[in-house]
Formats: sequence, structure tokens, C-alpha cells
Amino acid sequence: MDVTRGMYERLIAGATMAGTPLLMAHVMACILALAYAESAEEGGDAGELCGLAGHELDEVAHLVFGGTGLPDGAGRKGAPGAPEMDLRAILMMHAASACRSEMLLSAMIARRALRPNHLWQDLGLSHRGELSELMRRHFPGLARRNAQDMKWKKFFYRMMCSAEGFTLCAAPVCTECDDFEDCFGAEDGEALLARMANGKWLSSSQPLQGGMA
Repeated sequence: MDVTRGMYERLIAGATMAGTPLLMAHVMACILALAYAESAEEGGDAGELCGLAGHELDEVAHLVFGGTGLPDGAGRKGAPGAPEMDLRAILMMHAASACRSEMLLSAMIARRALRPNHLWQDLGLSHRGELSELMRRHFPGLARRNAQDMKWKKFFYRMMCSAEGFTLCAAPVCTECDDFEDCFGAEDGEALLARMANGKWLSSSQPLQGGMA
């Protein structure tokens, strides 16, 4: 979709002028472009879809994108549930520099993790490798703990369960688990922004990947 691509390009241009690290700018621009596209198609609020209130969207625009204006009509943020709050706390706790931009990014990732596809897809990224690089760069403690390269949603939920004192896993080690492929299988699929660029509406198909994988 030309509008979505144009928004991404404007945001990246602003981030370049502001000196924002390229990977952070890329990921946040992808999330915003996808959230605004979903808002236009599904009727939801873009701020709510990316986990940010109106003043937080303004912060992102100024801190990350050098004051580049975001489209009007966004800024409602539904109250986050317990799983979202838990994931946000985990991300913030492991942020590389704990700067304000990483705190806002953590909130965005936590909200987008509620969507039905692979996490990399629901962040608007091109492939899983971009998500893994984001984790290594901005959440290095989590990247080190996920040394076996478990699917990120599975890994996050495992951490949240561990923090609450229980486990999702029946097998003592992953290699002996019947659900090994669910946790470590391929995360292939179509990039959602690319799908829209090809003229395919997001709602024209079932979720491109189901569940929390």
C-alpha cells in the first residue's frame, strides 16, 4: 500500500536526521506503519494497536523520528491485561540502555505480541532475522537466555510462567518434548507490510500463523 510505504519512508527520513539508531527506527516505523494500516482497515485506534497513548505517540515522533508528524486520530490506549504488563516488565528489565525510546519500544512489542501471527510479522518486519537482531541489540540479556533460538512468543510466555513459579513444559528438557516443533519450528510466512504493498488486505485471509508461536 503506497500510503503505508510513504509513512515508513517519512519516518525513516526523520530518524536519520535525528540520529536515531537505524535498527530501532526501522522496527518502530514498521510497527507504526502496520498499526495505522490495520486501523484504517479494521476501524481500531492506531495508538491502541501499537500500545501507545496519544502523548506517547508524540514522544515517539519527537524522540525517534525527529518530530515527524504522525497521522491524526490516534491516541486511545486500552488498559493492558496482566500478560501484556508482565511482558512489558520483562522487556524493560532487560533493555540494553533503559532509555526512554527502549521503554516505548517495549510497550509496543508487548502490545503487538497479542496479535495472532508470528511476532516478527506482527511487528511489520520482513523476516524473523530482523527480530532476532533487534533482541541482540536492544534486549541482549533476553537474546542470551534464548540461546536455543526458541520462537520468541513461546520464549516470552515461558519466562512469564517461570516468574509466576510454574512451567508450561511437561518434559524435563526441550529435546524430549512432543511439542518441540511448536516451540522451535520454522517461523516462515509472508511479511504483512509486503502483503499490503501487493494489494492484499490483511483481513482477506485467516491469521498467517496461529496461536502464540
